[in-house]
Amino acid sequence: MDDFTTSSCTLPQAQLPVEPCSIVLFGASGDLTRRKLLPALYHLYQAGQMPEPFRILGVARRPYTDETWRDELRTAVEQFGRPPAPSPQDWHPFAQRLFYCQGDLDRPETYERLAARLQEAPTAQLRQNLLFYLATKPSQFSQVVQHLHQQGLLRPRPEVGWQRIVIEKPFGHDAASAHALNETLARYASEEQLFRIDHYLGKETVQNIMMFRFSNAVFERLWNRDTIDHIQITVSETAGVGDRAGYYEEAGALRDMLQNHLLQVLALITMEPPVSLDPEAIRDEKVKLLRSVRRYTPDQAARHVVRGQYTAGQIEDKPVPGYRQEPRVRPDSNVETYVAARLFLDNWRWSGVPIYLRTGKRLARTVSEVRIQFKPTPHVLFATLCAPTPAPNAVTLRLQPREGISLRFNGKVPGLDLRVRPVRMHFDYNAEFGAYTPEAYERLLRDAIAGDPTLFLRRDEIEAAWAIADSLRAGWDERPLSQTEFYPAGSWGPPAADVMIAATGHSWHEPLHIP
Repeated sequence: MDDFTTSSCTLPQAQLPVEPCSIVLFGASGDLTRRKLLPALYHLYQAGQMPEPFRILGVARRPYTDETWRDELRTAVEQFGRPPAPSPQDWHPFAQRLFYCQGDLDRPETYERLAARLQEAPTAQLRQNLLFYLATKPSQFSQVVQHLHQQGLLRPRPEVGWQRIVIEKPFGHDAASAHALNETLARYASEEQLFRIDHYLGKETVQNIMMFRFSNAVFERLWNRDTIDHIQITVSETAGVGDRAGYYEEAGALRDMLQNHLLQVLALITMEPPVSLDPEAIRDEKVKLLRSVRRYTPDQAARHVVRGQYTAGQIEDKPVPGYRQEPRVRPDSNVETYVAARLFLDNWRWSGVPIYLRTGKRLARTVSEVRIQFKPTPHVLFATLCAPTPAPNAVTLRLQPREGISLRFNGKVPGLDLRVRPVRMHFDYNAEFGAYTPEAYERLLRDAIAGDPTLFLRRDEIEAAWAIADSLRAGWDERPLSQTEFYPAGSWGPPAADVMIAATGHSWHEPLHIP
C-alpha cells in the first residue's frame, strides 16, 4: 500500500449515530448562544450531521416570539458563522425548527411553559429525547437542574428516551465548590447524563495529540523520562480582559485557563496509553495522570508558581491600558492575568521531568503550543570541531493558530568547515489536508447529541484538576503583587517567571513564528 494512502481507521466516537431529539438552550439570548452554539448547530445541519427530525427550543427572559428569535439568530449566524452567509433557501428549513420559551430561570412557571412547548412536538422521540444546554451563569446550574427534575423533564434513569445536560465552565471556583456542585447535580441526574464541556477539547489539534502519540511508535517509545528533558505548554493571548473584567476579577488566569485548558492538554500529552478507545478508558487514564501531579505546600508553591498582572504597553504598535485601568477592575486589584507553574508528575514514566505551564493576557502573541524538548546529546564528539554546540532536539505541537507539528533536529551547514545548525521539518494541517476543520463546538455538540462522553469531563477529573489549582494558588493567596510580578503588555510575562524557570536550568522557549 502507498505510504500516503489514508487509513480506514476511524475512532469509535465518530461512528455513533444521532437520534431525533429536542435541544433546549438555557441562556438563549446570551453571547454564547449567538456567537458559538447557534452557528455550530446551523453548520452541523448544513453538513448533514444533525438527526432527523430535531427541534431547538430557546429559554431566556427577553420577550421574543418564535419569529423574532429566528430573525436575531439569522443575524448571529451571518455575523459569527463561517461564510458564505445562509441563503433564504438554506436558512428557512433550519429556522422552522427554532422555537422560543420566555421566562425567568428561577420561576417554576417557566418550566411548566417549557414542558408544554416540548409536548407540542409532533413525534414521541422529540418529546422524550432531550438535550439541555446550560449556557447560563454558574450560580444557576443547580437551580435549573432542580427545576427540570421537579417538572418531570429530568430523571436519573428515564423510563423512555434519554435526557442529557451540557454544562459550561467554570465548574466551581475551587475544589470544595466543585465537589458541592457535583453533589447537588448528582441528586437530580446520573453521571452518565452530565456532559461538562471544555471547548478546548473540541479543537482538532488537541484531539490529534492522542493520535500523534499512540499511532507513531517512533515517538511513543521516546515519550518518557529517559529521553525527554522537559516540557513547556504555552497558551498566550494578545487580548486583554475586555468585557469579561467582572468575571476575571473573581476568577483570574489560574482558574480561567490553567485549571481546565492547560491541565487537559497536560493530561493528553503525558497520560499512559488507554486500554482501548472506549470513552471511560481514556478518561480513566486522564484522571490517573492528574492525580499524579505533585501537590505543593504554600512554601513550595511560592517557589514553583508565579503569577503576573499586565501594565500599560503596546500590542501591534498600539498603546493599551494596564489591567488596573480596565473598566470594572479595582484600582488596587491583585488578580493575576498571567500564571506560570513548574509541575512534576510522581509516576514511573515522568519522574524528575519538569513540566512548565504558562498562560496570560496581553502577551506578545496569540498562540497555543506544546514543546517537548529532548535531552541533549553528549558534546564530546562535536565539542572541538563544531560551533555552536548542537541544540537539543524538540517536537512542537502547534494547537493554534496555523495548526501543525514541527520536529527540530541538527544539520550540517553547507561549506568546507564543520558547522551545525538546527533545522525544522514542519507538518501544516491546512497545507496537508486543505479541508475545513470543524469549530470546536460543532464536534462537542454532535458528541453530546450522540451521547459520546469522550471529550467531556468526568466528575473525578474536575475535582482532581481543582485540587491541583488550589495547591498552586496557595503560594500567593492574600499576598499583594510585587514589582517582579508586573509585566508590560506586549511582553512575554513578568521577570519572576524567568527567575522561576532559570532555577532548574531552563528558559522559556519563544513560540514558533509561522506566517
